[in-house]
Amino acid sequence: MRARDGAVEYGMPTILAIETSAELASVALLRDGQLTTLESSGVHTHSDTILPMTQRLLTQAGIAIVDCDAIAFGCGPGSFTGVRTACGVVQGLAFGSEKSVVPVVSLLAMAEACRETCGARDVLAVLDARMGEVYWAQYRYAEQDGGHWRAVIAPTLSSAAAVQPQGMVQACGNGLRAYATDFSGRDFFAAGLMDILPHAAPIARLGQQAYARGEVVPAQDAQPLYLRNKVALTTNERLAKAEGVAAGMAT
Repeated sequence: MRARDGAVEYGMPTILAIETSAELASVALLRDGQLTTLESSGVHTHSDTILPMTQRLLTQAGIAIVDCDAIAFGCGPGSFTGVRTACGVVQGLAFGSEKSVVPVVSLLAMAEACRETCGARDVLAVLDARMGEVYWAQYRYAEQDGGHWRAVIAPTLSSAAAVQPQGMVQACGNGLRAYATDFSGRDFFAAGLMDILPHAAPIARLGQQAYARGEVVPAQDAQPLYLRNKVALTTNERLAKAEGVAAGMAT
């Protein structure tokens, strides 16, 4: 049930979703049970492409932003610039249309995509964080109450070697490929779905569920999820880190 122009309508909420936390930028529209998406690769162009893609998607559907019930977005963790781009775009759209916002953790969206791909219910999502590290989390899906995810291990930033899931999991994400040497030999690595990235499609589906539960925030509270305080290392820090890795390999 949703209100529009003073009247009350029944049906599934219409969700616009935006995701730019990795190298793939995507938008999705979930309306009357139908999902449509557009995407563009290249992290450096997200700020140029995401608004035109959003407008094109709405135009193709024959609706405007005011016809959506809420705007969902991948709040991170992920690329510092990418996450900020999504947050800024969503805040602008939400302020202008007076819509609520649904933040969705990008790693959770990866877990949902993994479940949709292979039916997995215990998922380890691993996203390349660059600088020799990965963002990762473990989620478990339960069928009760229409189906929902629970975080077994909350989003974490660490080296690949420090990734320690609980029990048997289906792994997914480009972090597996980026640090294949570190993950090689781990029981979850060989069957890992390495091509799964954060995408607006699962964010739209998760956003619709969250909206129905009332898990929305006003535009000003749509904030990124940052796990790394520093965006880049200094030259001395990079050298120190390399020396530490070399020393560890020598022992």
